[in-house]
Amino acid sequence: MGLLEDAEKIAGAVVAVEGAKKLDPNASILTEGAAAVAGFEGAGALAEHLEKKEDEPQQG
Repeated sequence: MGLLEDAEKIAGAVVAVEGAKKLDPNASILTEGAAAVAGFEGAGALAEHLEKKEDEPQQG
């Protein structure tokens, strides 16, 4: 895992927590934690998907 990949995942977690705070200003720490985990994992999955998409030969 590279530093850039970690930075992407951390940015995803931060954005998810900020989004949760915008939706519910009184969100509990558990809600913010769940948003952080979801953002971290979601950003990682999205990055992997895009890498696979770039590696596939284009048809057409």
